[in-house]
Amino acid sequence: MAREQAEAAGPIDAFRQFLGLQRDVLVLSLAMFAFSLGFQMTSRFLPEYMVALGASGFVVGLFGTFGNVVSALYPYPGGAVSDRIGSRYALTVFGLLSTVGFAVWLVAPAVGAFTVGGVTVEPWLWIFVGLLLAQAWKSFGLGATFAVVKQATDPSRLAAGFASTETFRRTAFLVGPVLAAVLIGLHPEFTVSFQYVLAVGVVFGALGTVVQHVRYDASEDTIGDSFGGVDQIRRDLREMPDELRPLLVGDTLVRFANGMVYVFFVLVVTQFREVGLNATVSLAGFSYALDLSPQALFGYLLGVEMLVALLVMAPAAKAAEYVGLKPVVALGFAVYAVFPVVLINAPASATAMVLVFAFSGLRFAGLPSHKALIVGPAERGAGGRVTGTYYLLRNTVVIPSAALGGYLWEFVSPDVAFTIAAAVGLVGTGYFLLFGEEFEAYR
Repeated sequence: MAREQAEAAGPIDAFRQFLGLQRDVLVLSLAMFAFSLGFQMTSRFLPEYMVALGASGFVVGLFGTFGNVVSALYPYPGGAVSDRIGSRYALTVFGLLSTVGFAVWLVAPAVGAFTVGGVTVEPWLWIFVGLLLAQAWKSFGLGATFAVVKQATDPSRLAAGFASTETFRRTAFLVGPVLAAVLIGLHPEFTVSFQYVLAVGVVFGALGTVVQHVRYDASEDTIGDSFGGVDQIRRDLREMPDELRPLLVGDTLVRFANGMVYVFFVLVVTQFREVGLNATVSLAGFSYALDLSPQALFGYLLGVEMLVALLVMAPAAKAAEYVGLKPVVALGFAVYAVFPVVLINAPASATAMVLVFAFSGLRFAGLPSHKALIVGPAERGAGGRVTGTYYLLRNTVVIPSAALGGYLWEFVSPDVAFTIAAAVGLVGTGYFLLFGEEFEAYR
């Protein structure tokens, strides 16, 4: 297989390649940046926000499962809509819905608790409502984003194409939590300071919606068939490329494991370990006092995680062109699998947490290759539906994971919840290593 010379070898090269992409992929990546910034500033702190609003650990687990339901139900219709009406209009609607969702989260404390028909409606319930809207661009638009990259990229360069857009998008994952940490430090009460974060999220959601609608060139959109309802879902499930089936099984097990504990990562840092940072740093003859609450430190830990992700994604995508997609995807799965047990057993110190979250960043090495392995076998004009079908199956099975993790966290112990999650993840990784298939263009 012929290799192009201008390959992304690192994050800087990935940015150069990103700037050389077709206009629709470029605009899509800018929108990704805006929405990812808003979502990553907010979503990872929502469990802490819910606890501050009166929710229990089990309710946090139910929130995670509710998010899994949304993730399972949204991608397929989102992919079908984007295939039918084109990515531009689909993504504009999804962007507006997400922006409104951020706003619902913002006003939740102001609504407060109230009684309807003898039933008390707690303020944390609005976090559930907001998620239905805020998840729209991320999940409804999933198929559209995959399809846009596929139709603009040579099959043998899919991993590199996704690496370029993902590198840009994941920069928002780095900036977002760090910006959130700064904003959280502006007020001693977390509920108040997190509302500053949510307000900025609303602004970025609105900007992302406007940019993608005004600047996206829809002339190259491919329009598929109209949505045929349940019969079409069944047909798409039957016709899903055979290469995806082992990947789907392994991926589902790994994601089920991650889903069991994902919403509790913030609580491990802020409540289970209660790790903050109080230190004095000397630089150029001046001393600076650092006093970070556990919530603020968590934002910086997410920044460390994303910094490592940015450094490894593009080189891993280049390596995939030589060793194949499968080994790179397996590496990401393995880190996903073992991270829960590494985190829950880490010492309660800021240094240890930095190292743990740096390790977590390695799981993103396989992300571009994983996406290429999903969408690669799809026919042109059907990338949205193939992606939607894959995520419909995967995310449907993953639905109960967070509720199970929440039950174990609340009624057994966090250690047991995280250990079981790691075991399930390792089974998924092993299955993919044994039975996973390579995409033909990378053989």
